[in-house]
Amino acid sequence: MTGMAAHYVVRHVDRADPETVAALREAGVATVHEAAGRAGLLGPEVRPRQEGAVIAGSAITVSCHPGDNLMIHAAVEVCRPGDVLVVTTTSPSTDGMVGDLLATSLRARGVAGLVCDAGVRDIATLREMGFPVWSRAVHAQGTVKATPGSVNVPVVAAGRLVRPGDIVVADDDGVLVLPASSGPAVAGAAADRLAGEAAKREQFAAGTLGLDLYGLRPLLDRLGVRYVDRLPGGDAA
Repeated sequence: MTGMAAHYVVRHVDRADPETVAALREAGVATVHEAAGRAGLLGPEVRPRQEGAVIAGSAITVSCHPGDNLMIHAAVEVCRPGDVLVVTTTSPSTDGMVGDLLATSLRARGVAGLVCDAGVRDIATLREMGFPVWSRAVHAQGTVKATPGSVNVPVVAAGRLVRPGDIVVADDDGVLVLPASSGPAVAGAAADRLAGEAAKREQFAAGTLGLDLYGLRPLLDRLGVRYVDRLPGGDAA
């Protein structure tokens, strides 16, 4: 139909190597963020809606009309075990785009979890199910199924570009997205960081100060920070 915008359901996605995905999941969002050069974080407005969930997987992306979850139902069909569904809307929305029924369908396809730059509902049931969700809002406002959108096209979620097949890592610290091509290098850097952090943790537990462990005393001196017992000109106690 001439003049109408094109909408697609893209069936094929180049997914990341499962071993790389597993390594990034083990490392967690904060470590992966550092290992990736402090890149890839979604904005903090997309928050975990449970405690203790840790997921990683290849992104299946959805672009929806606000208040309309038609394309999420279309996306379920192309999901595979281990995928992470990333739902966005074409303008800001907090409507409950996914509830327990869609989550049940996603779980049946083996989806690892949901990242939704809009709202979710039935949150108590989602927690009981153990289906991990990160969302912009929890809101009971329902949706319709009437407006076209697209599945597996590039989208923007909480300020971050997400492409189909990107690696998504999510835990209590938030959500991070990496190009699949950078996954192996970041996983290696994350493993190195974890080893270094383990050694530092032992030193901190033994009482070593960060000022000494990181060699920060000369930096304080160069910055003009002075150590005094009392502020100059202060009254004596």
